[in-house]
Amino acid sequence: MSAVYAVDIRIEAPVNDTEVTDRVVDAIQNLFPEADPTHQQGQLVAEVHTMDGFSELLHRREILDTARSVFFDNLEGDTFAFDVKKQAAFEGRINFAVGEPSELGDIHATVTVHEPSAEEYIDYVAPPTEDGQPVYDDES
Repeated sequence: MSAVYAVDIRIEAPVNDTEVTDRVVDAIQNLFPEADPTHQQGQLVAEVHTMDGFSELLHRREILDTARSVFFDNLEGDTFAFDVKKQAAFEGRINFAVGEPSELGDIHATVTVHEPSAEEYIDYVAPPTEDGQPVYDDES
């Protein structure tokens, strides 16, 4: 049985004069397949309600611990935010941006969890691991 999650994810990515807008759209959609970005004042903006595609990439790349660390470090109340590198996203990879923003800017995501809780949603998107393997809280 899977829980029902109510989340709003706002995705923003600057589009520089030297960039092809469609490539930035592709980068966003590689991480968030449901996104339909619109151009607003020099950036692309999209809103989605799931991180399933993103979660799948985290599992495939085996970077769940990194993701959990980034999410929990940026958790405030029911909201957490993170940045990922545009170039990596364009290649279908997740590379969290920490420290100085890259020259072209990063893809910024703000996740607001309405139900059940931000902590539970993080556990769903990036479950805790043991010896590198996801550990799921099965109560069955």
